Amino acid sequence: MLYEILYSLSDQISGLNVFKYITFRTMLAILTSFFFTFIIAPPCIRWLKKLSLTQHIRDDGPKTHLKKEGTPTMGGIIITASVLVAVLMWGNLRNHYMWIMIISFLGFGLIGFIDDYLKITRKNYKGLPGRYKLLAQFLLASSVTLFLYFNPKDPYTTVLSIPFFKQWLIDLGIFYLPFAIFVIVGTSNAVNLTDGMDGLAAGLVGIASIVNAVLLYISGHAVFAKYLYVLYIPGTGELAVFCGAMLGACLGFLWYNSYPAEVFMGDVGSLSLGGALGSLAVITKHEIVLALVGGIFVVEALSVILQVGYFKLTNGKRIFKMAPLHHHFELKKWPEPKVIVRFWIIGIILALLSLLTLKLR
Repeated sequence: MLYEILYSLSDQISGLNVFKYITFRTMLAILTSFFFTFIIAPPCIRWLKKLSLTQHIRDDGPKTHLKKEGTPTMGGIIITASVLVAVLMWGNLRNHYMWIMIISFLGFGLIGFIDDYLKITRKNYKGLPGRYKLLAQFLLASSVTLFLYFNPKDPYTTVLSIPFFKQWLIDLGIFYLPFAIFVIVGTSNAVNLTDGMDGLAAGLVGIASIVNAVLLYISGHAVFAKYLYVLYIPGTGELAVFCGAMLGACLGFLWYNSYPAEVFMGDVGSLSLGGALGSLAVITKHEIVLALVGGIFVVEALSVILQVGYFKLTNGKRIFKMAPLHHHFELKKWPEPKVIVRFWIIGIILALLSLLTLKLR
């Protein structure tokens, strides 16, 4: 909104030309969402406490988490509001990719909101039944994927880009649809599974947002895309502003969510952020790069799959002390802050490796 006004005035006032640049507006989006989080977080936390929207701790979880009982949850509302304010202020709302991201972000957030609300009202950690939750995620991801599939402006609709190789593209044809749906739904749930320690998911999403902002800017820039052998998809560069908004919101939220957390993001935050990361990867054809930059999310999800599968096949035996993986290290007597920081460090290393693929192509 504000961007549209300033853009229209830029022809009359030369100093406003900076608002035409994606990089400048991305920085403004980071700052806007960061400071807006600071403004709304304290009253929102008080409101969540007043309504008794607090976390119920699972009985079979680490005993050290029992002291977190009663901490306000659904703090993802703060992230959602901050991202939307920044995007609406500094994003180009005439860009159809921006609206795809807003719909995906809000849609997955709504699913998470319903799940959180049912957990609180029923006073258990199960919430929305898994089959209904997955069905809602599948329908939303299908809608996003179908819109992109029939997008006439995208010359690489069904293409899978392979990193490390120059212009190695695999056309999946109609099979790209289930693949893209799996990426979006899988990323959403992977971030959700990672959100089990104070600040862990928010920090990792912030790291992933930086990498995505770089990749999106390059994908939407014809010269940079050609030089770095990245698929040039017109219009995607604008989504760097969306990534900036997510980064700022995650940094602001970490102020209150870092150990010991004053508020948890809940599924309303983790599902929306995960769905957004998955949607960004599908839009820019960086699905495999997402698996690298979001390596911690992948490993966390795999640890749950392996644990459940092994438990059923061996009549009760376990690979890990507890899944997701962060709980395994916690039960090995690693202090929670140490697990979080070490996972962040790995996340940063993976982010740097993913950016190296740009020059190794």
